[in-house]
Amino acid sequence: MRDENKSIHLEQLTAKLRKRTAVIGIIGLGYVGLPLALRYATVGFKVLGIDIDPAKVARLNQGMSYIEHIPSPAIAQARACRFEATGDFARASEADALIICVPTPLNAYREPDLSFVLGTAEALLPYVRTGQVVSLESTTYPGTTEEELKPRLASRGLTVGHDIFLVFSPEREDPGNPHFETRTIPKVCGGSSAACLEAGVALYSQAIDTVVPVSSTRAAELTKLLENIHRAVNIGLVNEMKIIADRMEIDIHEVINAAATKPFGFTPYFPGPGLGGHCIPIDPFYLTWKARQYGLHTRFIELAGEINSDMPHWVIGKLTDALNQQRRAVSGSRVLVLGIAYKKDVADMRESPSVELMELLRAKGALVDYADPHVPVFPPMREHRFDLTSVPLTPDTIASYDVVLLATSHSAFDYDLIRQHARLIVDTRGVFLEPLPNVVKA
Repeated sequence: MRDENKSIHLEQLTAKLRKRTAVIGIIGLGYVGLPLALRYATVGFKVLGIDIDPAKVARLNQGMSYIEHIPSPAIAQARACRFEATGDFARASEADALIICVPTPLNAYREPDLSFVLGTAEALLPYVRTGQVVSLESTTYPGTTEEELKPRLASRGLTVGHDIFLVFSPEREDPGNPHFETRTIPKVCGGSSAACLEAGVALYSQAIDTVVPVSSTRAAELTKLLENIHRAVNIGLVNEMKIIADRMEIDIHEVINAAATKPFGFTPYFPGPGLGGHCIPIDPFYLTWKARQYGLHTRFIELAGEINSDMPHWVIGKLTDALNQQRRAVSGSRVLVLGIAYKKDVADMRESPSVELMELLRAKGALVDYADPHVPVFPPMREHRFDLTSVPLTPDTIASYDVVLLATSHSAFDYDLIRQHARLIVDTRGVFLEPLPNVVKA
């Protein structure tokens, strides 16, 4: 017997999701959307991926991947399991679930840029219909789902919570981490109403092992920000500790490893040349911007941001001092940057501190090259232009540079070879733990 208090649209939607006869629409087939699309296809759903990049769409429909850590056979398998990519937003009407996975960058004033989210919403709006669940996964400030998406759906004459269902469920991808995959990472989900939350849980529980419901979309939005701000603040702390330890001539990595032996009350974080990736350098600013609307100043968060933002300059200072010890100026020196992806063993260049290091070195007159097995050609970027390809690491090549700057510690690097043949190494990742005459910690 049907529950009279429950929308017939909700009953029909959840039934289709449970039976896996629903069509899942994923908008944005990047580092977040593509793994999610593959997961839904694997468990038996028909999946429609929508992306504005025609080259990406064509490549995926040929069963080929464009993301290094996602193999092409996984795409081909998904294609065989009813995954299709398209650039046609009109096909959104075919989907029972629409999951939005588009970027949320910062503008030139380091304020939230929701243009991708709002542009996607406007493109979808003519094609949304009753009986759909719409989920936003893009990281954003608390209130976005209710303030921006809900009124747009209402403008179509759809009652959220009765005709159509709206949730926020933040992405939790960690590219290159072999210990977690889309299925095994718990999924936080908040709904615009109780009925919306029920629809969201029904959607994600088909593909994710653990779904964590929260009371509202705003709580889910703040959950994502807390996760990344927690990391940003702790990295800021350990980066400041690195500067203090360096001045005291103490190896910060030795200290961190010793502290990590404590079985309670301490979580190790490791310093680096700055923050990278699409989340941690950006997400704290979404909260600081929103907090100002409530008359609040997020001093702790902003201080951590300042410390992390200054790290590339501190590293260049260490490199400059190291070259001075060898009676060389940065200007005219040949510098090889090892690793330009933002993290170990991935090809992702988003917000990479390595690129800022290259810019700072070039501004000082250095002749800059790079080596990165995951990035064979320096890609086009909005704010950075380098006409470079990855340098092969041979004994003669390594020895030809005045200094090797280790910025990203990829597993593929032969560190013994580098140590033996480099004239000078500036190590920002603590790879060379033992004291060596040609290694400077930074």
